[in-house]
Amino acid sequence: MQYNLTQAIHILERTPAVLKTFLYGLSIEWTSSNEGPDTWSPFDIIGHLIHGEQEDWLKRSNLILSNNEDKTFQPFDRFAQFEHSKGKSINELLDEFEVLRNKNIEKLKALNISEEQLKLKGKHPVLGDVTLKELLSCWVVHDLGHISQISRVMAKQYKTEVGPWIEFLGILK
Repeated sequence: MQYNLTQAIHILERTPAVLKTFLYGLSIEWTSSNEGPDTWSPFDIIGHLIHGEQEDWLKRSNLILSNNEDKTFQPFDRFAQFEHSKGKSINELLDEFEVLRNKNIEKLKALNISEEQLKLKGKHPVLGDVTLKELLSCWVVHDLGHISQISRVMAKQYKTEVGPWIEFLGILK
């Protein structure tokens, strides 16, 4: 499948509803469990998505589309959510993510990005030159990856409870 902004927006605008339907009101046992040391819980992942809405996708898109000569992205703090999410509930994070994402989708649509603009480049601090199309494609895949990650983390909470069926449950392997 080739990148199409309209189709990408269809995924991006659904992510908050998917996550809210899946996680809203769940017990802390479901939302705070992870896969072990240095792994993330669903709570951590939602915090990470919020930080991305604030500091990544639209900021970098706007930089690529700007007239700035230097289009080098600021490094993204992949762990900022740990401080930002302190004292909040999963429901508060889901609501915050939904508001931020809805605003960002409206801003993205308002940019009226052309096919030619999708070819414009920015400079990632590690990856080097990246196009706007690659950045926006990454946004979609990033969402889908974290939805998958949340499902996997939650499934693994019952890893020892499924008994012999573990053989047939690929998500647990």
